[in-house]
Amino acid sequence: MTTQGEAAKPLTGRVALVTGASSGIGEATARALAGAGAKTAIVARRADRLEALARRIQDAGGEALAIAADASLESEAERMLGEVERRYGRLDILVNNAGIMLLSPVAEAEIADFRRMIEINLFGLMTLSRLALPIMKRGGAGHFVNISSVAGRIANPGAGAYAATKFGVVAFSESLRREVYKDKIRVTVIEPGMVATELPNHIANPGMRAGLEQRKAAMEPLEAEDIAAAVLYAVTQPPRVNVNEILIRPTLQER
Repeated sequence: MTTQGEAAKPLTGRVALVTGASSGIGEATARALAGAGAKTAIVARRADRLEALARRIQDAGGEALAIAADASLESEAERMLGEVERRYGRLDILVNNAGIMLLSPVAEAEIADFRRMIEINLFGLMTLSRLALPIMKRGGAGHFVNISSVAGRIANPGAGAYAATKFGVVAFSESLRREVYKDKIRVTVIEPGMVATELPNHIANPGMRAGLEQRKAAMEPLEAEDIAAAVLYAVTQPPRVNVNEILIRPTLQER
């Protein structure tokens, strides 16, 4: 029997999957969705962090399924979706959040970094969306939330490859939306500006890393919870409302 507290949660009875859930935006989003009543599958490569997050969600009264997997690989995408469908029989919300940011001027960039960003930021998102689509169609509705970036609108020097992947996320999302809206499947793109997460930690180029830290110090960056709140807003709207795009910057971020 559903209690009064459970009934008040807007995502009770829904199933969500969040990639890149071991830290930052993914972790905050998983906690927000689970707190709103969704049974939440959390996916990342760092199994220890996933298990710790699952325990925190469960201790707070939510339900979480930890799946250690690489969301950029087709075989892993099939495996994680199979686990979710076997456990819950449905998938209502897919938050494609996994991503890396390896900034460098093109002339100094490692070709392998181009490939890594394309595989994780774009190809993985596209593949997981393609494989999740039949599950949502069988359920009669669904919602894709794809995490892009301000870099999906503005391509700054030193961010060419990263911006290419994020522009790609926006393009893929709009095409997908136009293909699936008659199936009552919604598509939302979230485009954060500067957020205080681990994302810059992988930048090997010293000049780009120093420049990013300098820009970050000149403002109060967004918190991961701010982006999670935007995701929660989009997925809790009435079925007639499809929030297609949310661009969210720190107040003091100029571009």
